[in-house]
Amino acid sequence: MAALIVEVQSSSAASADEQSASSGDARVVQTAATPAKTTTRRPRTLEKDTRIAEQPGFVLHSYPYKETSLIVDVFTRDHGRIALVAKGAKRPHSKLRGVLQTFQPLSVGWSGKAEVRTLTSAEWVGGLLPLEKSALLCGFYLNELLVKLLARDDPHPALFDHYVSALNQLAHDEPAAIVLRKFERALLKESGVSGDWTICTATRNPLLAGLNYVVDPERGPRPVRPADTWPQVAGKTLLDMEKEDYSDAATQMQSKFLMRFLLAHHLNGAPLNTRQILIDLLQL
Repeated sequence: MAALIVEVQSSSAASADEQSASSGDARVVQTAATPAKTTTRRPRTLEKDTRIAEQPGFVLHSYPYKETSLIVDVFTRDHGRIALVAKGAKRPHSKLRGVLQTFQPLSVGWSGKAEVRTLTSAEWVGGLLPLEKSALLCGFYLNELLVKLLARDDPHPALFDHYVSALNQLAHDEPAAIVLRKFERALLKESGVSGDWTICTATRNPLLAGLNYVVDPERGPRPVRPADTWPQVAGKTLLDMEKEDYSDAATQMQSKFLMRFLLAHHLNGAPLNTRQILIDLLQL
């Protein structure tokens, strides 16, 4: 960059041209000894998208904002979990009142680059049966997991597909315990807090179906030690879970207590309200 100096006018050394300028003004001049250089400016990039249209998404949670609006927590396929303000959504004749419902496949659009952006469109696209009775409660459990474990603006398209699949299975009366275990495992893997459960982290060898292991929440499976208080699971259980095979009753039982332990760890002890209801009602 060319060296710059500030030349301040003085009455004793001013030239005829300089004397025509206001006394005390300052101007910047380039020294003749240093050649000028061009500076390439990096283009500014926005931290968040400014306008998005027709993005697949689901409402996870909403709460009132001011007198007529809502803040809506939406799980989108390509942008992750985002917060949107739905202006006027509480008004009696708002088109959004019947659209911004949980478990409804939506096509949403928004604008803005703040943490909470502005909802510009929301349309129901259909394709899923409604959740009823216990399946509805299971759906709220999935939503609570996403709200509490996923950071905002962190895309997880594969997890979004798992979510759609889980809702579809619940709507078709698939066994709730198995649907929830599959989604819990997918959530831990896709959010990056859990890795491969087919390899022993202590030996780097494949897990053996006949041996017992514990799953270190931060590292992964390792052989059981005498002082361990963590849930013990058979190698077969972990291998079954990686294959999403829950046909074995022992796998179903051990996976339930394992996932309860791991989720409690990653939630830092924060309670899951819907899980407690499920435990009380359905023993899940």
